[in-house]
Amino acid sequence: MAHRRLRPFNTRDTYPEQRLDNDLCQAVVTRGGSTIWMRGQCPQNLDDAKSIDSHDPVEQTHKVMQNIRQLIEEAGGSMEHLVKVVVYITDVRHREAVYRTMGEYIKGVFPVSTGLVVTALARPEWLVEIDATAVIPD
Repeated sequence: MAHRRLRPFNTRDTYPEQRLDNDLCQAVVTRGGSTIWMRGQCPQNLDDAKSIDSHDPVEQTHKVMQNIRQLIEEAGGSMEHLVKVVVYITDVRHREAVYRTMGEYIKGVFPVSTGLVVTALARPEWLVEIDATAVIPD
């Protein structure tokens, strides 16, 4: 693993009443390297900023996580360098779908995570936005 992850856990143990499977941790320790500060990623194309044609939280989250992965790779890293995500959703009922989908991209990575339910995002069709930070070791 690229970074030291303190107190890793899986959300299936933390939230047994929900069908989640996210590898997270309480803290990540990094040393040196290059930090990638990403803009909050939304369900839109990176090249033309067009929103995807879907109001499904799963499809929107796939696009958001694909954008995050693409940006990390363009910077010369990989998903294992992801250290923090802040997840914004507009409806608490989408939480499980969003987190299950995000979990497919962070399996075995164990970033720290914060989740918030907000009244709206920048565009009314967006259901999820994820702010991510990665550190590529020297």
